[in-house]
Amino acid sequence: MLRQVVHDWAGSDAELSEAVPLAGGSINTTLLLTLKDGGRAVLKITPHRVDRAYEDEVLQLDLLRSAGVPTPQVHNLHNGSLEQPFSYLIMQFVEGVDLNAARGRCSPEQFDNLQRDLADLMLRLHAIEGPGFMRVSKRQVAQFDSWPAFYRDVFDLIWTEVAKTTVLPIKLRKVVHKLHDRLDRFLVYDGTPRLLHWDVWATNLLAAADGEGRWTIAAMLDPNCKYGCPEAELAYMDLFHTATPVFFKSYQAERRLPAEYHQVRKPIFQLYSLLNHVRLFGGDYARAVCAQAEKVATLL
Repeated sequence: MLRQVVHDWAGSDAELSEAVPLAGGSINTTLLLTLKDGGRAVLKITPHRVDRAYEDEVLQLDLLRSAGVPTPQVHNLHNGSLEQPFSYLIMQFVEGVDLNAARGRCSPEQFDNLQRDLADLMLRLHAIEGPGFMRVSKRQVAQFDSWPAFYRDVFDLIWTEVAKTTVLPIKLRKVVHKLHDRLDRFLVYDGTPRLLHWDVWATNLLAAADGEGRWTIAAMLDPNCKYGCPEAELAYMDLFHTATPVFFKSYQAERRLPAEYHQVRKPIFQLYSLLNHVRLFGGDYARAVCAQAEKVATLL
């Protein structure tokens, strides 16, 4: 199967030398492919099923790149068929290390400059306007006129699943139910929909140093793009320590965050991000969710 993938990408004379697993999703397998001539590429492959999500990923990577954000070039895309019952996306291998590894290798000054570079990229991304509040997809998707309505739609299923568990005490589950029904009161946003990556955390950022020791973001990976309010993205980056105070100072030199973001909207955005992590990763996030729900309860 991998030989067929390599031939479709690099030609029938190409020979696979090595396939090494990389960190990937729960549905697909991610591999670093190395050819005998030294060529390398990253392969995401989903055996035994049609995976249309790869079409969306190609669209989203192209969108980010058109905004001036570095992303891997896509070499080939295949949706599963009877003859080839697997779906895959093969793309450029980008040299670099993730943001956490870069933090360990950088001096404090170098890492501050890296954060400023990240802020510049996020400003470029958030400058792109969308036609409505919506998911970015090649398929037909619902488009919303209201940011709170779209945000509720994104998290409806997530909250429904988490609410069935015992992660949150009954009292706090009632708090989130009440909040979920009243998001339009708290997530006030009168701006235009902006392009969001929607999963900017350390593992999805590759950083590299040039010959003079200057670190920059080499690539953003694994987008889950939406058109929405940039504050949700920034709150996520703050929650998982992707962005430092240096980042926010640089970002806010151009796009100021109002007091209502810090006091009201950020705690709510971060609560929903933690609820999603409970859904994905289980009870390890239970304590953080409870603490965040207690904060949000004071707003209601």
